[in-house]
Parts: sequence; structure tokens; C-alpha cells
Amino acid sequence: MERTQTDDSKPTRAKGKPRGRPRGWDDKTSQNTIKSLDRAMEVFEYLSEAQGKALTTIASEMGQSPATVYRVLVTLEGRGLVEFDPIEQIWHIGPKAFVIGARFLRRSSLVDRARPIMRRLMEQTGETANIGVQKDASVLFLSQVETHSSIRAFFPPGTLSPMHASGIGKALLADMDADRLNRTLAGQRLEMFTEFTITDLDSLVQDLTEIRARGYSIDGEEKNLGMRCIAAPVYDVNGEAVAGISVSGPTSRVRLEDIDRLSLCVKDAARTLSLAIGGAARA
Repeated sequence: MERTQTDDSKPTRAKGKPRGRPRGWDDKTSQNTIKSLDRAMEVFEYLSEAQGKALTTIASEMGQSPATVYRVLVTLEGRGLVEFDPIEQIWHIGPKAFVIGARFLRRSSLVDRARPIMRRLMEQTGETANIGVQKDASVLFLSQVETHSSIRAFFPPGTLSPMHASGIGKALLADMDADRLNRTLAGQRLEMFTEFTITDLDSLVQDLTEIRARGYSIDGEEKNLGMRCIAAPVYDVNGEAVAGISVSGPTSRVRLEDIDRLSLCVKDAARTLSLAIGGAARA
């Protein structure tokens, strides 16, 4: 550490701009990583995607020794990041993980600015309003404003849903050019969830073409029978679709004859949020 001398000859720390890392350590090679921490994060990320796993299953699927995985899990458990079910003998993500994730969401102006817009959308339509972003080939739901009705859609923050069977997912896919769409769907199996799920790539591309033309997508019981969703993309300052906003509800209330009316509300909400984050909806 650099030091300077004062008039009374006592050494003091040199004043300068605070640094987040040592000078000259700009690379991310092995000398700047902690292998044990990296291994722990691998276990943590794996468990977050594969909830409810036994120790031996985690170790086997990750190619790690049970002893190593156990030490990692116990350490994470001490921080509340994972928790153990002694009855089922399985491990889950813990409540502290949600707390940390919620802090990240507070950092994002997208969610902060979306809340009043989603609340107004829920009041206009009477249905649950959602906002989500792309995470690999899935939609990550960030926030939700629930309807007051007893029967409702429920997507708690952190929920992942396949893009091809999601209103928000299809709204985001429809905005991609061919290269990005191919990269996103490469190696992905278009899993069937209901008889209405689109599992053929050509049919999906045709649906995306229609979505882009009208400016909103429809999930017509493609993920859950009896539920319908209408979604539209949210654009950033670069004109890129960075999120999707939607309303979801039972088909008994979100009827086919209601789609035109509800889609206007959804598109207006998406346009308002786009402007609120410095973007602009595409014509």
C-alpha cells in the first residue's frame, strides 16, 4: 500500500480513488479465481435449476464426490442459501437466495418502473399482470401483480418457463432475427405440455411471424390447460426487446372474444414501460 509522510512524520495512507480490485488485476484467469468458491457456486447454480435433489444424486449428476458436495451444501446451508429436508432427505434452495435475488431486482429500474404500470394493467383487465425476461431458452418471471379474483395465474418471482410455451417467451422470440432465434432454440426440445403446445419448429416460426405482425402474442393453453395469456415486448433505448409484459387468466374470463380488447391494454402497458426505461416501442 502506498504511503505519504505528514509534517509530524507519521505515515498515512495515500488518498486516491477507491478501487474495486487491485491495480493491474484485470484478467479472470485462474490466478484470480478461488477454485473452492467456484466449485461451490457450481453446486449452488445446479441446485437452483434442479430443485429437490438428494446428495448422492447431485454428486452423481455433477461428477463430484459426495463428500465434496456435502461440504459445499453444509457451508451454503449455514448462510441460508440452501436448506435440507430431513424427512425427504433432499436439498432445496434456501430463503436467503431469494433475499439476495430480490436485492438484485431492486437494483433494476425495470421492475421498479414496471410495478405501477402492471398494477394499472391488472385493474384495467381484471387479470394477473406479469413481467419477465429471457434467461437462455426460458422466461424468468421477475414480478407479478395478482388479480383479486379467486381463480388466478401464479408465477412467483424466479419462476422459469420454456419460451416456446409462454406468452412472454413468444413475444420475445418473435422480436429476434433468424440467427439469434436459431441460437436460442439450438439444441432445445420443444416440449409438449398440453395438446395445444407448439412442438414443431416450422409451426412455431409461423406463429412468431404472426405475433410480430400484430404486436402481441397469445399463449392459448399451451403451458397449462384452462389458462390463457396475452403478452407484448418491452423495448430498451437500443430498440431491443429486453422484457415482456402480460396478463394471464382462466379461459373462462380471458375468452377468445376478449383478446382484441385485452391486447390493446397489454400493448399500451408495454409501450408505457418502454418509454419509462428510455426505450420506444417499434412501429
